[in-house]
Amino acid sequence: MYAEALKRGEKIFAVAPMIDWTDRHCRYLHRHLSSRALLYTEMVVADAIIHGPRERLLSFSPAEHPVALQLGGSDTGKLSEAIRIAVDYGYDEINLNVGCPSDRVQSGTFGACLMRDAAHVADLVAAMKKVSNVPVTVKCRIGVDDQEPTDVLPDFLARMIGAGADAIWIHARKAWLQGLSPKENREIPPLDYDLVYRMKRENPDVFLGINGGIADLDQAASHLEVMDGVMLGRAAYHNTGLLAGVDELVAGNGSARLTRTADIDWQVLRDTMMAYAENVIASGGRLHHVTRHMVGLFQGFAGARRFRQILSTDATRPGAGIEVIGAAFAAVDIDGGAKKLAG
Repeated sequence: MYAEALKRGEKIFAVAPMIDWTDRHCRYLHRHLSSRALLYTEMVVADAIIHGPRERLLSFSPAEHPVALQLGGSDTGKLSEAIRIAVDYGYDEINLNVGCPSDRVQSGTFGACLMRDAAHVADLVAAMKKVSNVPVTVKCRIGVDDQEPTDVLPDFLARMIGAGADAIWIHARKAWLQGLSPKENREIPPLDYDLVYRMKRENPDVFLGINGGIADLDQAASHLEVMDGVMLGRAAYHNTGLLAGVDELVAGNGSARLTRTADIDWQVLRDTMMAYAENVIASGGRLHHVTRHMVGLFQGFAGARRFRQILSTDATRPGAGIEVIGAAFAAVDIDGGAKKLAG
């Protein structure tokens, strides 16, 4: 996937892995807004795959492709075993988390703290490559704590490339492992896009993607003038409608702003999500498991506030059915909102 993209000069847009957010229901919705976005799972710890409920953790709808599995871990044997198990589920990529700064991840000595031991991460990547039948990639920070990113990041990338990593996604901030919460680690450490750009200039034949602080598709387009890929997280989740412009963006047709929502067949999307939610409920799930990911669909539309209210209240009630989705969509001035955004 990544090697071919480089050869053809194609760009990749990805929705970042986000714990508690990018589950299978979220990804199903996102796929129906963009056919080309690369979607990531939440981070799944290797131990959980080996010892936990594999089907619940790993299964997904075929409609989600291309979808990447992000793994957390620091043991070569466990990561390799987790990949052997995951292979049968048909993921398009396996990604190693070297960027999450949460206390839970640190207690397992993986995530961002692995930035302190690039040699070990290289060993992990090499071991993962041996058992994976799809690209193995890394998502990292530019450094942690008192590390100097201009020293650390070039060495880290060189080791990942030497280990055979197919792509590296770089969150353009340091992570502070003590004193900052995960939320603060997404906001307080300054962004250093220039350093990431420099890494791309120095590694023209390696797929490098950028992440961190990217708010919309106009900014994404600007980054894609330099980088091979761009990854949005919370911006894509909270303003879900912007994903409607991704296909045009990666095809090279300008910035593909949020105005592309005018091209969405909202009736089809409504019916698709109602049918999907009905299947989820029939399988023992709740309506809210699906609708909590839909709240950000109509930013900028008249009626968006009422849409959010319905999904945030009515959909959470015991026994709530798919008619709640219909009522929420009916509260939005879809035609007027699309014209306003296009105007």
